[in-house]
Amino acid sequence: MSSIKCQCSWLLSNSSPVMAANDKINDARHTNFAQIPSWISLKHSHSSLRTHQNKQGQVENLHLISLAKQGKLREVHDFIKTMDEAGISINPRSYEYLFKMCGMLGALSDGKLFHNRLQRRADGNKFIDNCILQMYCDCKSFLTAEKFFDEMVNRDLFSWATIISAYTEEWRIDEAVRLLVRMLDLGISPNTSIFSTLMASFANPSMLDFGKQIHSQLIRIGFTANVSTQTLISNMYVKCGWLDGAEVATNKMTRKNVVACTGLMVGYNQAARHRDALLLFAKMLIEGVELDEFVFSVVLKACAALGDLYTGRQIHSYCLKLGMESEVSVGTPLVDFYVKCAMFEASRQAFKSIREPNDFSWSALIAGYCQSGRFDRALEVFKTIRSKGVLLNSFIYTNIFQACSAVSDLNYGAQIHADAIKKGLVAYLSGESAMITMYSKCGKMDYAQQAFFIIDKPDTVAWTAIICAHAYHGKAYEALRLFKEMQASGVRPNAVTFIGLLTACSHSGLVKEGKQFLDSMNDKYGVNPSIDHYNCMIDIYSRAGLLQEALEVIRSLPFEPDVMSWKSLLGGCWSHRNLEVGMIAADKIFHLDPLDSATYVIMFNLYAWAGNWDEAGKFRKMMAERNLRKEVSCSWIIVKGKVHRFVVGDRHHPQTEQIYSKLNELDFAFKKGEENLLNVDDALCDFTERKEQLLDHSERLAIAYGLICTTTVTPIMVFKNTRSCKDCHDFAKRVSTVTGRELIVRDANRFHHINSGQCSCRDYW
Repeated sequence: MSSIKCQCSWLLSNSSPVMAANDKINDARHTNFAQIPSWISLKHSHSSLRTHQNKQGQVENLHLISLAKQGKLREVHDFIKTMDEAGISINPRSYEYLFKMCGMLGALSDGKLFHNRLQRRADGNKFIDNCILQMYCDCKSFLTAEKFFDEMVNRDLFSWATIISAYTEEWRIDEAVRLLVRMLDLGISPNTSIFSTLMASFANPSMLDFGKQIHSQLIRIGFTANVSTQTLISNMYVKCGWLDGAEVATNKMTRKNVVACTGLMVGYNQAARHRDALLLFAKMLIEGVELDEFVFSVVLKACAALGDLYTGRQIHSYCLKLGMESEVSVGTPLVDFYVKCAMFEASRQAFKSIREPNDFSWSALIAGYCQSGRFDRALEVFKTIRSKGVLLNSFIYTNIFQACSAVSDLNYGAQIHADAIKKGLVAYLSGESAMITMYSKCGKMDYAQQAFFIIDKPDTVAWTAIICAHAYHGKAYEALRLFKEMQASGVRPNAVTFIGLLTACSHSGLVKEGKQFLDSMNDKYGVNPSIDHYNCMIDIYSRAGLLQEALEVIRSLPFEPDVMSWKSLLGGCWSHRNLEVGMIAADKIFHLDPLDSATYVIMFNLYAWAGNWDEAGKFRKMMAERNLRKEVSCSWIIVKGKVHRFVVGDRHHPQTEQIYSKLNELDFAFKKGEENLLNVDDALCDFTERKEQLLDHSERLAIAYGLICTTTVTPIMVFKNTRSCKDCHDFAKRVSTVTGRELIVRDANRFHHINSGQCSCRDYW
């Protein structure tokens, strides 16, 4: 007990320091902490007093760097002002980030302010000078950058590399080369980084001489032993278009690598030297060069361009061996290769092997379906990937525009057009040209013209699309006028342009104009006429009844006529009832295509027209013996987004009774049914049952359905897979007269715009 008292008395006797501490604590509660300098530590000691001057501003500079990294320019200026007021200086590391921020934001005026601040305070050094130089280059202020560069006292290789690289990034190659020459004149040896930067920028033939000089300089200073430098040299020559030099550079490599070889293969493909690309790939295999996915994509492009199915399949097998076929960079070129070789099932299987197909994979698959004529399947695939949210690209939309034009689906085509515009995926020129074709083939020439007018500078493809559109709609003079506009705009025509022009002449009987176009193709425009162009001229003569002239064109062709040459002539023989020339044409067709049923039908009709029923019966018998059937005529109409298809005598439609009731109500076709011979679309009139089918041809059924299910102000648009027969053509004209409706019929050859009993073809089709 006494000991406890003793301890208490000791505490009481020593209470004055404790009391003093309590008083200080109470005073601290009323202290203004804002007046305490930031460098003062709460754990004050004599050592911190001695070193506070060195640590002064550390926190502030860290905060300044943070603001600069975030690009907060206004806050940076405000905080620097606060630092100045507190007498705190900006350290070199802070300046580094300030200049980086100005370069990133392109804030030239702010960068100059910081530069002037440094100059006033003489705080610069070599490292900061390089940061300033980089800032001026990033701000694209090259005059200021080079002026500062010239004033730099301690220029180093990094300084030279900085400004040379900046010039090359802006494709100011002459300036970059000028600085390199200046470097060499001053006796400064550039490092490999400077040479690499320059060589990577030489990307067209005009830079070849510079590239050769750089190569010579590298040899002189002994930098060419490096594999990466050798690869750069080879790739530079490829980009400059000097493949011979690239070959030499690649062959001299101490150890060939896949990058250099692949670059050379790319060059071969670009120069259409696809066979050389395959030979180089074989050489890579022999020499044991390690292969990557990219080299397979390049060599498969070469196979696709050559149509070399055998080699492509071997490469596919090698991909399977290496387990690369599931990689998208290999699988997508495989799909494209098989599509271009018309192996559509193989392309589908290759697509299924891709682990994670991208938009280019889907694009290749859809293109394959379009090229194989499976347009409905292409549209199904597109709808599927669109619903799944798969990334789309402009190539996919371009193919879908083509699919919609092929199936004449205006409603869906317009939806896809709107979707492509919304996503910014209408490919410039190619996609816009595809839209012109889509709208014209769907019967909407006004939309096609609008699609053409919105193109800023139409190219050859766009001009050709709108010329062909007018040609197929029977507007020959408008097509010819557009061709003159095309010439005036400085755009040169191609082979397809002349197909459109000759087609326009054919559909309108412009024989003289067609002959002028054919004769001027090579001499005036440098386009060599192909068999397709001559076939168009044969068709022009044949439609006009100039059958001997058509026959003379065939006999004077610079190459062998094909089946279409003779079929065009035979079509004219039937139109103008010329059995003699028709026999010549038919004989040639039977040798080239003995299974063409239309030829048998035409010859049957020609002999029947001539009253030679014995000969006519022989053709009927040959068709039966060879089990040949006339192509089934199908017509369709799209109402409220739904396609309604009809064939001859079709009674499967849900509204069949109403359709036939409408036909009976019109009561047109019975009057001339006995007078007409059957043409290409009909069998012979010797059979009563077949003659009665004139009353319900597919085209008539579609027109009747249109009359039932569309409003009176809506044009009736019917599509047909074969040429319209004369009977149905007359029927459509009479319907337009009686009902006051406008009819638009697209048959296998052209569009017929029918109004008030008149057709745009003027009965010349």
